[in-house]
Amino acid sequence: MIILFGILAAVIDNVRLVSASMAIYDFPLDCSIGHFIAYSRGTGGRILVFGSAAGVAAMGMEKIDFMWYLKNIGPLALLGFLAGAISFIFIEHLFL
Repeated sequence: MIILFGILAAVIDNVRLVSASMAIYDFPLDCSIGHFIAYSRGTGGRILVFGSAAGVAAMGMEKIDFMWYLKNIGPLALLGFLAGAISFIFIEHLFL
């Protein structure tokens, strides 16, 4: 579910997703679920170029076309997000 929220963060505003996910789970803020939510929102929002303010600024400054980004960078960002999520889960279960 948290990984899905991370992917949705690429399309929907991160602030709203974080507040919605905080309401879904009843946990202390400084726990592994809270850290995983922060990871998912932070990196999942970069799958599409407009998922972050920095991405929108880069589109304007460097004249990056949305379709070019979607075709060339989007799959790499998704792969990096999923690899990080799997690594996070593996480390959490291995060491904690």
